[in-house]
Amino acid sequence: MVTETKPRSLVIVQLSGGNDALNTVIPYGDGLYYDWRKEVRIEQDRVLKINNQLGLNPALKSIKNLWDHEKVAVINGVGYPEPNRSHFRSIDIWNTGESVGIGDSGWLGRALREIDPNGENPIAGVNFGKGLPRALSCRGVPVASVSDLENYGLFPDIQGERSRDLTLSAFSQIYGSAMAHDNVAQFIGQTGIDALKGADILRTAPAQYSSAIEYANNPIAQSMKSIAQVLTADIGTRVFYTQHGSFDTHAAELETHTRLWTETSDAIADFMEDMKEHNLEDDVLVLVWSEFGRRIKDNSAGTDHGSGGTAFVIGGTVNGGLYGEYPSLKESDHLEGDLHFNNDFRSIYSTIAERWLEVDPAIVSNGNYEQHEFISPLTSN
Repeated sequence: MVTETKPRSLVIVQLSGGNDALNTVIPYGDGLYYDWRKEVRIEQDRVLKINNQLGLNPALKSIKNLWDHEKVAVINGVGYPEPNRSHFRSIDIWNTGESVGIGDSGWLGRALREIDPNGENPIAGVNFGKGLPRALSCRGVPVASVSDLENYGLFPDIQGERSRDLTLSAFSQIYGSAMAHDNVAQFIGQTGIDALKGADILRTAPAQYSSAIEYANNPIAQSMKSIAQVLTADIGTRVFYTQHGSFDTHAAELETHTRLWTETSDAIADFMEDMKEHNLEDDVLVLVWSEFGRRIKDNSAGTDHGSGGTAFVIGGTVNGGLYGEYPSLKESDHLEGDLHFNNDFRSIYSTIAERWLEVDPAIVSNGNYEQHEFISPLTSN
């Protein structure tokens, strides 16, 4: 007897602006942390300890609960060679997996192309937020970008089913006729057709959704709720993307960082509880990342752009624990005042590609990278 397994889904949460890794996973057992951080720091008695050296920021209380249930992998010292401290460039490096030249496709776009090589599913990838992250871009890969799932669709304000059907029919004919012309017109036409198909599918998700979870009324919580609505509708989406921020805490960091992480941590915990309620906890993986960390030394009220960040991988089948050595705080080990990275972010991509999405890791991560054990290798039956 062959047991049919559900397709696994991946959720990306980008912490936009550069999350302060030192104040997220805190080396409270190292006195150098308190020597370098005179003001922007978390005192020992407030740290949520995970061992005798490291602990989580108290704003991550909900994620700490998931950690206690061995559902969280923390990857320390994440980065890439010759780190770039520009938001735009570093985000592009993370999105494309290309740290030397300029990448022409996103790592998630390449993953979706491997999953759906003919581009038959217009909602295999869905972004919740404005615009389209470069991570999801890849020629021939349709992706939906949704700002408000409850009101998503083309011409949602047109009253009357017949009027809307006539308008959509005309819209479809316009894009269909474009397909007969040159390559650019064909691309525009296909994009329009995909948008029509995707809108019609996605707009059905909220009506099918029922849950005991009450998500908070903030952007990241509502995005995670929307992701839950689409996931539980089982309409074929494999990759989800959303962002929260800004974590660019040059000033007023303690207040801003606490608020943002409380919102993010609670939203992820609610989402995971929602997945558990719908028996999907083992079928979804959440990756939380930021484009870079912050400087080791604070600037009295905040911290400036740095390197050597922290990533989280969360899920029901995750091998919870710490991965990678925590970067040294000794001055002789600094990288121009920053933490040295010791885990290439593409190792995370490679692990997820092969062990979770079951696609070629070299294509997705733009090369061959050592994999982590936060997901067990797939075994053949």
